[in-house]
Amino acid sequence: LREPGLNLRVVQLFRDPRAVHNSRLKARQALLRESIQVLRSRHRADPRGPPRHQPPQQLLLPPGLLGGGGRAAPPQHRAEFFLGGALEVICQAWLRDLLMARHAPAWLRRRYTQLRYEDLVREPRAQLRRLLRFAGLPVPPALEAFVLNMTRGAAYSSDRPFLISPRDAREAIHAWRERLSRQQVRQVEAACGEAMSLLAY
Repeated sequence: LREPGLNLRVVQLFRDPRAVHNSRLKARQALLRESIQVLRSRHRADPRGPPRHQPPQQLLLPPGLLGGGGRAAPPQHRAEFFLGGALEVICQAWLRDLLMARHAPAWLRRRYTQLRYEDLVREPRAQLRRLLRFAGLPVPPALEAFVLNMTRGAAYSSDRPFLISPRDAREAIHAWRERLSRQQVRQVEAACGEAMSLLAY
């Protein structure tokens, strides 16, 4: 960031953790290996575990995962267990980033900006202009048209994970309200509450 020859700028994209959890559940099998790697990163960061004064984090558990009878949990519940745990790690990383940015020196603040997915979806042109102005780049009309098309398309979403296509992304903002159970919403809010508060979710 201090290298003058690079002129590096950082844009950090955030999204409502409830929507993130909903999307990750939808693509649970495709993200299983990635979720396990994210969980392992927590232990690599501090092999001794959390400090004594800090209670251990509770993983986001799907209903019925810890049911009795000694039977193994169904594969989809194990996947949800890893996805939920990974989301906690992600939210903890977000919180560290947000606190660092809040107390960063002026030279770093000039090179770092945040963007909420929801703001980009609601105001694609304005947010695109803001980002390009931050990066010192022009705003080509073709790029404005592309962003508008990708966020205002006729389709809703694909059943195939990671398929990028034009869709009405405004509907995707609140899809978690229809798909997550109240218990899942409460668990995400408990695990990610501090970061959500700083991001005004």
